[in-house]
Amino acid sequence: MGRKFGAVVVVLIALAGMLVIYLYNRVTLLDHEALTDSVHVIYGVGGNVAVLRTQRGAVIVDTMTLPIQGRRIRELAESIGGGPTQAVVNTHYHADHTHGNPAWPAGTPIVATERTRAYLERFDPAFWEGSAAGSAPNDLFTDRRDLRIGDKTVRSLYLGRGHTGGDLVVLFVEDRVLHTGDLFFNRLYPSIDLEAGGSVQQWAETLDRVLALDFDRVIPGHGPVTDRAGLLEFQRFIAELAEFASESAAAEMSLEETLAAADLEHDEAFAEMSLPFLFKFDRDFAIRRAWEEASGAVQPVELAAPAPAENR
Repeated sequence: MGRKFGAVVVVLIALAGMLVIYLYNRVTLLDHEALTDSVHVIYGVGGNVAVLRTQRGAVIVDTMTLPIQGRRIRELAESIGGGPTQAVVNTHYHADHTHGNPAWPAGTPIVATERTRAYLERFDPAFWEGSAAGSAPNDLFTDRRDLRIGDKTVRSLYLGRGHTGGDLVVLFVEDRVLHTGDLFFNRLYPSIDLEAGGSVQQWAETLDRVLALDFDRVIPGHGPVTDRAGLLEFQRFIAELAEFASESAAAEMSLEETLAAADLEHDEAFAEMSLPFLFKFDRDFAIRRAWEEASGAVQPVELAAPAPAENR
């Protein structure tokens, strides 16, 4: 009996070890694609990462989900980006776009909107203590931040509410490539963070301002790289979702009635995003969040102003 029990324990340990190895390989696996001579996109477990090659070194947009990924991203980005990192940009505060930040040394310029920094301090404070304390965004702006690095212009813009209340987009001006962060999920149902200022009702207008920019290729927060037509497809879905939720709220329909009555047309090609036991972004999720905003069932959290720079 004892030997059988011991054998079971050995098998369980072996299986656990195999699972750890699989998960390690999964989260550290990175693919990358060249969009122009100077712009690459890196894919992995988390938000899409952009790398701009300049005469002075790399500029990186978003850093994925784990510090170990950040280390891999930094190594790859600096090899394809012309040298040491000159700046990191965080499109918004969510962990799958920021928790790789600790891979960069303290003092690295990390650009974000003031509201993103405030959301980070409100909703994710524990991560940014200890060894990650110097890795939060430190170069903050309200509406626009231009970086001129070597021969390249990196233009970060806050254009309005959508996925959260603090999302920025990044335009690589000379290369005509736009990174939208999670203001755009390419053919995927989006996450909608109402508590952090997200708004289905305002999202389509924000995307109007995004579409007014001068670009050819688009790196979404999640999904494959696309173009202006791909972004317009997502905007049509968001506009339809907002209109349907407004009509439902005006008719005082319950959430259950709203879900049952949904007859959306612009999401036929959309897929769900999910991770077992953690999240599931599908059609019902998007409708529920839109209804919660339109009916007033969920309100954004009030934020304190970010701490002065000298106190960070």
